[in-house]
Amino acid sequence: MVSFEMNDLKKIGLGLTGFGVFFSFLGIVFFFDKGLIAMGNILFLSGLGLTIGLKSTMQFFTKPKNYKGTISFGAGFFLVLIGWPFFGMLLEAYGFIVLFSGFWPTLAVFLQRIPILGWIFQQPFVTSFLDRYRGKRVPV
Repeated sequence: MVSFEMNDLKKIGLGLTGFGVFFSFLGIVFFFDKGLIAMGNILFLSGLGLTIGLKSTMQFFTKPKNYKGTISFGAGFFLVLIGWPFFGMLLEAYGFIVLFSGFWPTLAVFLQRIPILGWIFQQPFVTSFLDRYRGKRVPV
């Protein structure tokens, strides 16, 4: 089994990624505030870079099969910066789903191990839905 060593840079990266998601959520709650959404995007990307490393981050975003997601996410980020947060977030959401769709099996296993919430994801109808994606490899 592969272990995930947690050093200080990865801890900081996870914190920045969490703050990025939080600021993006606040930006959406406050009627698509472009400042909060832009700050959330910057924190998310910098946290991702610190968590998995700059080289792995660049390789992930520049893989040929990830071009569609990368371009959508980048165009959405640009639209947020120039003042069109609603359309920018739509493009970013599409790019995020395309880029990170390979992580759903890992997320499903994580959610099944949460003590209180995990029993929902262990129900037969949910596990049959999740088993379709279980054999796929994580894209990093």
